[in-house]
Amino acid sequence: MKSSFSHVEKKSTGKGKIKSVVSLALAGFVSLSGLAQAGEVLDKVMSEGKMTVATNSEYPPASYLNADGVFEGYDVDVAKELAKRMGVDVEFINPAWEAITSGKWGGRWDVAIGSMTPTPARAEVLDFPAVYYFTPSAFYVHKDSSAQTLADLNDKRIGASGGSTYEAYLTHTLELDQAYSPPVTFSVTPSDIRTYETDTNAMDDLRIGDGKRLDAGISSVPNILEAIKANYPIRQLGDPVFYEPLAVALAKGDPEMTEKTAEIIEEMRADGTLVELSVKWFGEDLVSTTHN
Repeated sequence: MKSSFSHVEKKSTGKGKIKSVVSLALAGFVSLSGLAQAGEVLDKVMSEGKMTVATNSEYPPASYLNADGVFEGYDVDVAKELAKRMGVDVEFINPAWEAITSGKWGGRWDVAIGSMTPTPARAEVLDFPAVYYFTPSAFYVHKDSSAQTLADLNDKRIGASGGSTYEAYLTHTLELDQAYSPPVTFSVTPSDIRTYETDTNAMDDLRIGDGKRLDAGISSVPNILEAIKANYPIRQLGDPVFYEPLAVALAKGDPEMTEKTAEIIEEMRADGTLVELSVKWFGEDLVSTTHN
């Protein structure tokens, strides 16, 4: 379903961090057995002249379908530039988030660029060759809510997209890569966690009225601000509760595709392309800074 409002994460991040993650990922590949042959995905992309990218159709301004049904957003532009520098065309598809994070891709797409946070659990089935930006995550409530602090959300009904880091935060199981993010402090304990296919679906339930179906939700700050711009009757509550590193994701087993992807994303970081696209879509640089 198209987003109803689609019409309309400080310290310097050292390059060494990104490269070290790639090195660790590559080391892990060579120790795994029964996986795709080295170079299989990259060979397929180059021989077909097309890279199929899994992304999210309801996560503006990172990725969404516009009024004409065309994908737009920061993630989309990053994917287009990656494909351009590989010398291939790009095609976007919108599988369920749980399908992307499961790692059971079955060759249906070549890469996922949909603002995915690398976590230890996901790293068991996916590889993350490059972090390409950081984003804060926060709670939101209906504008008529009496809640003034995060403590006011304890024992409340809170919504989040299923299989997301937001759901993991609510269940107090979220673990982020310590190379990028500080330990997570869980400030809210809901009485009822309601999961949705997308963040927008949760916002749609909250817009019906304060406490009607939900008392609050949790999402990225850019997504919350985009919803407010689209006249959703919501407001952010409190400061961000965690900062997410967002990474390109690949199926395990193709060191050549991983190395090539990491190389190009690093070029885009070095020449300012990532920052330029971040300012275009978010109005600020979410590439060069983190909150370790």
